[in-house]
Amino acid sequence: MCRKDITFAQNFENCAMKDIPSFNSYIERTIKDNWLLDALTDYKGATLQYHDVARKIEKLHIMMEAAGIQKGDRIAVCGRNSAHWAVAFLATLTYGAVIVPILHEFNDEQIHNIVNHSESKLLFVGDYIVNVIDEKQMPNLEGIFNLPDFSLYVSHNEQLTDARERLNELFGKKYPNAFRREDVHWYQGTAEELCMINYTSGTTGFSKGVMLPYRALWGNVDFCQKNLGVHMPKFSRTLSILPMAHMYGMAIEFLFPFCSGYHLFFLTRLPSPAIIAEAFKEVRPDVVVAVPLIIEKIIRKRVFPKIQTNAVKLMLQMPVVKDKVKKRICQEVYAAFGGRAYEVIVGGAPLNQEIEQFLKGIDFPITVGYGTTECAPLISYSDYHDFVPGSCGTPLPCMEVKIVSSDPQNVEGEIITRGTNVMMGYYKNEEATRQAIDSEGWYHTGDLATMSQDGHIFIRGRLKNMLLGANGQNVYPEEIEDKLNSMAMVSESLIVQRGDHLVALIYPDMDEARNMGFNSEDIEGIMEQNRQDLNQSLPAYSRIQAFELQDKEFLKTPKKSIKRYLYK
Repeated sequence: MCRKDITFAQNFENCAMKDIPSFNSYIERTIKDNWLLDALTDYKGATLQYHDVARKIEKLHIMMEAAGIQKGDRIAVCGRNSAHWAVAFLATLTYGAVIVPILHEFNDEQIHNIVNHSESKLLFVGDYIVNVIDEKQMPNLEGIFNLPDFSLYVSHNEQLTDARERLNELFGKKYPNAFRREDVHWYQGTAEELCMINYTSGTTGFSKGVMLPYRALWGNVDFCQKNLGVHMPKFSRTLSILPMAHMYGMAIEFLFPFCSGYHLFFLTRLPSPAIIAEAFKEVRPDVVVAVPLIIEKIIRKRVFPKIQTNAVKLMLQMPVVKDKVKKRICQEVYAAFGGRAYEVIVGGAPLNQEIEQFLKGIDFPITVGYGTTECAPLISYSDYHDFVPGSCGTPLPCMEVKIVSSDPQNVEGEIITRGTNVMMGYYKNEEATRQAIDSEGWYHTGDLATMSQDGHIFIRGRLKNMLLGANGQNVYPEEIEDKLNSMAMVSESLIVQRGDHLVALIYPDMDEARNMGFNSEDIEGIMEQNRQDLNQSLPAYSRIQAFELQDKEFLKTPKKSIKRYLYK
């Protein structure tokens, strides 16, 4: 069969690099324009105003200079979300160094490897990370800073040690007439210049270092300001839940709101559903950014128990009151997310279809975006008014997207893209770069999808996750898992292949089992009934032959996707 492509480029703006402004100018401008406004707050902790952020950036610049840091040198940061994490990030970019964000969920060996592989000269670490790392395993570091107070944990540089001890004195000498907004003049950088190496979650082994230029950060922030920021009030509040070292959390929950002059709240603790629910109620964010797992847990645990009563179900069948009941349910859900968000944006993985249909059915402002670390991260997004159930939006104006397929509207093919947000390549890994970016500049995502005529993307699954049925049919485990996860007592699941058979690995909802007084035999019986019911909705080649119960949750990446490779 001859290959055909469908390309969505009717809105594609071939952004000339000379037309892209300095990303660091956005940082300067927001600090100057919002000098006396609240900027960064650690939830239940201290608040920094924009002028406080500027002062701390300037003091870090003094120490970076003392340590001999040159433009283009690498500086790593590893810790839970916090105001000081954000300051370290901003200080690195505005100095002209290259930031290396490291996920705090990584183990000591991974942290050591990334610091060494990136050739980082300085490392900022959160309080508990200090007890995880071994400085001797990172011999090229000039110094290690504690994020909570920017004290020096380790220094191998006398000038750095001296600068830290005399920091206030040096700052006073540099700005004898006080530090004012007109003193903010930082490194600007060019569109194609490397500003970040973001190491992937490493689900298949050692992480790859994604090299991102300033233009990729600008592309994401500029798009968000023009398409999301226009709907948000001037003094908006946002809640940062996702790891800032992950591009989704960094771009949408940190860089976009900061560059827009908003007040950011960082959830510094482990984001359990109870803590997240409490934070939503107190912060009342103007936009909610989340991964599906967070949304699904809030809906299933805090919303469904209130509305899945016989009385509510009965009223939803009555034409006279149905609309009023739906409106009341929507208000309940809206309140669970703080009560004033313009919309809830889901990304990182597909949203469960049952949850998605429920939210669309009550006219809740939900939308789903799509991206990858290699695109910093956005590839597609639609405002909730344009959201089509099952899709993940339409391509960004500065991103060209193509589905490689014989019939792209009906037969899935790989998503490939090129444009402003695409990475420069993988650091010190030319072979991986050649495999990911072809000679025409198309980045091959490894995701399979179809695309409607109007550009809405419908993802089917990962190319590497696709299974082959006994007769060669394509089986997409994500589609089966989505159905299974909506069935009784199923918390999460994973479909694996054992020979010619498909097997469901299931972690039951143990909280519900305890509440109902179910024993192991009861759970086994429920799962067997689930298997039989599920198979009735599946074609013969993708039916589940057996299930295996798991005694603990599946191990996940920071964006809460199951690490599939561990269970093959």
